Amino acid sequence: MHFDVIVIGSGPGGEGAAMKLAKSGCRTALIERDERMGGSSTHCGTIPSKVLRHAIQLLADYRKNPLFKGITEHIMPDYTALLHNVERVVEQQVLQLNRYCERNHIRVYHGHANFIDAHQIKISSRTQDEYRLTADAFVIATGSRPYHPQDIDFNHPRIHDSTSILQLAHAPDSLSIYGAGVIGCEYASIFCNLDVKVNLVNTRDRLLSFLDDEITDALSYHLRDQGTVIRNNEEYVRVEARNDAVILHCRSGKKIKTDMLLWANGRTGNSDNMGLKSLGIEIDSRGCIEVDVNYQTKCGHIYAIGDVIGAPGLASASYDQGRYVAAKIADPQVDWQLDREFPTGIYTSPEISSLGKTEQELTAENIPYEVGQANFSSIARAQIAGHTVGMLKLLFHRGTLEMLGIHCFGERASEIIHIGQAVMTRPGKGNTIRYFTETTFNYPTMAEAYRVAALNGLNRNF
Repeated sequence: MHFDVIVIGSGPGGEGAAMKLAKSGCRTALIERDERMGGSSTHCGTIPSKVLRHAIQLLADYRKNPLFKGITEHIMPDYTALLHNVERVVEQQVLQLNRYCERNHIRVYHGHANFIDAHQIKISSRTQDEYRLTADAFVIATGSRPYHPQDIDFNHPRIHDSTSILQLAHAPDSLSIYGAGVIGCEYASIFCNLDVKVNLVNTRDRLLSFLDDEITDALSYHLRDQGTVIRNNEEYVRVEARNDAVILHCRSGKKIKTDMLLWANGRTGNSDNMGLKSLGIEIDSRGCIEVDVNYQTKCGHIYAIGDVIGAPGLASASYDQGRYVAAKIADPQVDWQLDREFPTGIYTSPEISSLGKTEQELTAENIPYEVGQANFSSIARAQIAGHTVGMLKLLFHRGTLEMLGIHCFGERASEIIHIGQAVMTRPGKGNTIRYFTETTFNYPTMAEAYRVAALNGLNRNF
């Protein structure tokens, strides 16, 4: 059977590509390796971890609320019940994607896709007949999986990655998390709020070093305040798995003993066993497919998007990459420049979101800038909600007042960032910090923090 385009992978990138192609009139097929649609993001990545985080944050909020004093202090959620709630949301996402595909006449196949030649693939699975399909173009959106060093036994019941940690029968009493990237920090927040003793082992000198230093300092403080022990500049030598515990042996000589180990140090692109190398498509040591600025591989009609090409590894960016590639395939002359500046959203407790330059980057580039800051403790809506931890930080050019960076730490940070994003991306002279001082914000709202931060910055600048 022949299609205009075949999309391989039904995660955010594959969904975005398939829907855009179908809407553009292309005869489209979508291939998903697993029995259910949605990819890793839906089943063992973005959605499950955020559902867990939301439920546990609700409990933490109740514990701090004076209205419930003496009632909630000793309530401990059942981990399996939390996972049942995860499955409820996952199933809703799967059903929704199935409806979208049916409504847009996208033909769905389940199985592993393998290229026979540059225009033909074979789909094989344990439950269905083998299919051979041809297409004019392909979009590879197969995502990624946790990286597994060969010297660690991931079959041991006390050693987990970000996928298997979602299958626990109960929460451990103590947990070591090796790797303090986004996934490691998010799970540290989740488990320490379940009263688990958490060791967060970081191979670098500070957490999330791509963020603004002030934000990462705040994150480190609050993780420690919640009970997490952060161990920076540590590298593992070996992992000793026993029947009663796991011991992480570090190069420094430290031995960290806990009930379980969560390995959160890197991911591998799902590009293996697809016949890509035989087509001359380049793949790096971590399984990531090499692409150009338009997400084309060495075979010009084969594109790759999302986590399988590496950074940034964000569901939001993958979805936009998918739509961008689909638009290019449907109409090569389309006038669409994909914005390479996108907000990061990190669902620690509190949340983090940022866009644009950090203070350390502006300093290194000798750009004259000023800082405007609003502490949530002074925002009425934050006081009402009891979420006074956090801040909004605006960086702007001292001369032109152009917005250069937005950094937010606190409740709803991943939502608040989009107000600033809309201003930063305005054309011409419309992207200055004065927008926030000359616009009326509802009161009381968290959005009001932009006005407070902008006034703070302009008062410093003059």
